[in-house]
Amino acid sequence: MTRLLPVLSLALATMPFAAHAQQSALPTPPPPPGLENAELLPGWQRADGSRVAALEISLAPGWKTYWRTPGDAGIPPRVDFSGSRNVAAVRLHWPAPEIFTSAGMRTIGYHDGVLLPVSITPADPAKPVALKAEAMIGICDRICVPVTLRLDAELSGKGAPDPRIEQALAAEPKSVDARTHCQTEPVRDGVKVTARIDLPPAIGPEETLFELASKPVWVSEATSHREGDVLVASADFVPPEAQPFDLDLSDVRITVLSDRGPVQIKGCDD
Repeated sequence: MTRLLPVLSLALATMPFAAHAQQSALPTPPPPPGLENAELLPGWQRADGSRVAALEISLAPGWKTYWRTPGDAGIPPRVDFSGSRNVAAVRLHWPAPEIFTSAGMRTIGYHDGVLLPVSITPADPAKPVALKAEAMIGICDRICVPVTLRLDAELSGKGAPDPRIEQALAAEPKSVDARTHCQTEPVRDGVKVTARIDLPPAIGPEETLFELASKPVWVSEATSHREGDVLVASADFVPPEAQPFDLDLSDVRITVLSDRGPVQIKGCDD
């Protein structure tokens, strides 16, 4: 199997961009081509003391950025909140992505930008949260540019629900408890996983996306077919060392995109 590495057409240098929440004006010098703005939206505090914020990335028309698993030639995004204060736990939410095909390469992501909700559990809900995010993303049009974002915001007070964040949360694939049988088979540079998922068929086409939940691993485009109410899908998982490895089936995450709405299955039953 020949793999398309996620370094095709990349600019040679990472381009940093820094901003603060509540700050819409772009700093000087201007951001890299394609990036119009990036900021942390402050969101609101839930009744249980947890908070909801969001990372918003705005791109020029026609530009795109990538989902957590970017496909054949995308740039895997990395978002780090470790510099935050008064944070016990943080979770990034990913709205359902789109599939792009260009020059024979298939990538997975978002056009014109994306809003990623962030769920935060404060160490002390009575105190403000100093949220700091360092993100490394790729943005692409005819060329691809790797960008480093350094953003910060102080989250305090009750705030108010933000319809943009609520809409992005609603667009996240819904977790379903679908019976999923998986088999593995070693291949030359990794492991092939075949999943049989008890999932009623959609009216239109279905896209099946495989990934490992705990670590980034290159995954091939899935092949799939229907056997009645069973979706059968296969993909190759290829680690950095490009050789067979012990794959934990409980760590496999499968997302199915269709006209019945995006769904997500975590782990295989066997």
